[in-house]
Amino acid sequence: MKIVVIGTGYVGLVTGTCFAEVGIDVICVDIDIKKIENLNKGIVPIFEPGLESLVAKNISKGRLQFSNSLAQSIKGADVAFIAVGTPPGEDGSADLKYVIGVAQEIGQNMNSYGVIVTKSTVPVGTAQKVEETIKHELEKRQLGISFDVASNPEFLKEGAAIDDFLKPDRIVVGVSSEKAEEVMRKLYKPFLLNGHPIIFMDVPSAEMTKYAANSMLATKISFMNDIANLCEIVGADVNMVRKGIGSDARIGNKFIYPGIGYGGSCFPKDVKALIKTAAVNGYQMQILEAVEAVNERQKSVLFEKLMNRFQGNLAGKTFAIWGLSFKPNTDDMREAPSLVIIDKILKAGGKVKAFDPIAMPETKHIVGNIIEYSETEYQALEDSDALLIVTEWTDFRSPDFEKMKVLLNNPIIFDGRNIYDQAEVNHFGIEYYGIGVLN
Repeated sequence: MKIVVIGTGYVGLVTGTCFAEVGIDVICVDIDIKKIENLNKGIVPIFEPGLESLVAKNISKGRLQFSNSLAQSIKGADVAFIAVGTPPGEDGSADLKYVIGVAQEIGQNMNSYGVIVTKSTVPVGTAQKVEETIKHELEKRQLGISFDVASNPEFLKEGAAIDDFLKPDRIVVGVSSEKAEEVMRKLYKPFLLNGHPIIFMDVPSAEMTKYAANSMLATKISFMNDIANLCEIVGADVNMVRKGIGSDARIGNKFIYPGIGYGGSCFPKDVKALIKTAAVNGYQMQILEAVEAVNERQKSVLFEKLMNRFQGNLAGKTFAIWGLSFKPNTDDMREAPSLVIIDKILKAGGKVKAFDPIAMPETKHIVGNIIEYSETEYQALEDSDALLIVTEWTDFRSPDFEKMKVLLNNPIIFDGRNIYDQAEVNHFGIEYYGIGVLN
């Protein structure tokens, strides 16, 4: 089979590379000339564990190619994945201009039957718009080429995307014809041999499944953060509560760790988009509106603890931040809580010294040099008045507390991810402030 993946962002690059890894010929297309030049040299524009080596391996085997020409690449393709961005508009709706633009170009250049698959996260009804757009372009060419449009949402976790793709919990595919199902089943056959389930359904249901999944996970996070805040007020320990409810099989122990809010490219955007989809159709998603509100509030919780401890006066003080990306094992800074915390500290007259194993170049691209970037986590502590743990990188899980106490002007840790045990930290003579625990 020959497949084309349009868009070499996070989803598109992982998708194309992993299909090549199982022996399928793949061409990844992007309009960014420099990015394609770099990819052809094996230079990957994002950080994702294992991705760079897989790209280089499959380029060398001739299974993975990169091109700026969709017009040339689409010819003879069995499947074309649309994996371009769908950024949120000001009203929270998904902006489909890039998806529709790709559909137009496909219709202008395809020369044989193929299945056009929306891989981007898109609202219900997008596949229909893609189909109408391609039909319109084919009519302009006076061609009667048949095609199908399918939906194949991704369920990739940043930092574990390769495993998620190659060893999926499930593969969801929305189709509207037996022929499209046959093509997609053949495409995913290498994955099915290992027993990974593929679930076929209608296209609108597949489009909705992605939003519903992310919104459910976001709901669990915001719910637990709300519980954590209440625990502090009533004198309970959220870590004990988490263990108590996580052992219930109906609830499970995933996505119930309290913290300072979710970020990234998926949860914030998808929750907003689903709320907007409902509003357009005359329905209010009251639970998701609350989920979003709780998450925005939660991003300020660590700063509020900081302000309380320093009696509202941060002027002239310096604060170390460990972790900048929205989660570990990625350099993704989209909707990262660190950006909110940094902004609030600076506006309060404080200074920031930050360290992140991967995300400092991306942070510098976003905020510039208004903060200081440290070469090591311990360098960030030098002459700092307190430490804020913002991202739970494994690098930070077993630090030298004695060294930390010496380096900090004030031995204080604000743990936004509850990665430390309060009693252990206190044993070293360090003040500890966590989320949802008594201080």
